[in-house]
Amino acid sequence: MTKPKILQLPKIVDPRGNLSFFESPRQLSFEIARTYWIYDVPGGETRGSHAFKEQQEFIVALSGSFDVVLDDGNGEIKFSLNRSYYGLLVPKMYWRRMENFSTNALALIVSDKHFDEQDYMRDFEEFKLLKNGQ
Repeated sequence: MTKPKILQLPKIVDPRGNLSFFESPRQLSFEIARTYWIYDVPGGETRGSHAFKEQQEFIVALSGSFDVVLDDGNGEIKFSLNRSYYGLLVPKMYWRRMENFSTNALALIVSDKHFDEQDYMRDFEEFKLLKNGQ
């Protein structure tokens, strides 16, 4: 099974402003089917708190910072995203929540699947039973 990992993205340094990017298949191992972003998160709020049966994602903090907490059914690991040239690859079957958003944080998420409510797992106990039963 694939593990979550931080990917360093290309960073083109220029005195007029830096540029970073990602492409498939160079940086991402999947074709992008959906792109969305999370912003204007009130202080103390958490986003996510679900897992996907099949979908995998790549998350980048385009502005500000936030933490992504992943759980594989046996324990948590926290990734702090605060640079726009690093992104977190989140494989399928990881419970994820996003928290600790700074003011004006902007999270960009790209996915290899179109939105499908049937792919979401929103009950953590059910997730753990399915994950540990594999």
